Amino acid sequence: MTIDFYYTEGSSPCNSVRLLAKALNLDLNMKTLDLRKQEHLTPAYLKINPLHTVPAINDDGFTLAESRVILIYLVEKYGKDDSLYPKYPQKKAIVNQRLYFDISTLYSNFSSYCGPMFFTGKFGAESHLIKMQEALQVLDKYLDGQNWVAGDSLTIADIALTASVTAIQALGFDVSKYPNVMKWCENMKKLAGYDEIIVKGNEIIKNIFNSMK
Repeated sequence: MTIDFYYTEGSSPCNSVRLLAKALNLDLNMKTLDLRKQEHLTPAYLKINPLHTVPAINDDGFTLAESRVILIYLVEKYGKDDSLYPKYPQKKAIVNQRLYFDISTLYSNFSSYCGPMFFTGKFGAESHLIKMQEALQVLDKYLDGQNWVAGDSLTIADIALTASVTAIQALGFDVSKYPNVMKWCENMKKLAGYDEIIVKGNEIIKNIFNSMK
């Protein structure tokens, strides 16, 4: 079965869904949206996702937006086991906490600080930069003494946060002061599709970002 996947080239949340699809051997019917041309505001797309954000999916008539929720849905429906999203309540809770940490703190502040650059050529409030750096410190603590962000094996939390952290790196922010994060980033390069999705995707946003400076 093919899943319609609405995305923007280089978008970190979109990259995370693509990485998971690669891990699950899912076939995505790629439907590109150019946000700067406001293709996410068309009546057709608003029917799929009234929030007009990317990514979104249409899985045989079932539509869903918000990348981290999409990750959960896809792995619960199509995963062969629960390794990427544990069923055990405490393990699942840690994965959920890391996903919420990404959307509410790390990626949120990164997006709030850098996002305006893509449309106005100016950064957002510096307070978001400070909070993003604080979030990276927290992530470094989460990774202290372990190879994965939410337990003893790869989960969708790693996939989501990999997309966020590598985008932060791609736009020129120094992550080297967070040794646990750096070590984890190196490990994430082994993910299937990393070069095709993460490296190429981040190159796209890097070029757009630099052209808007």
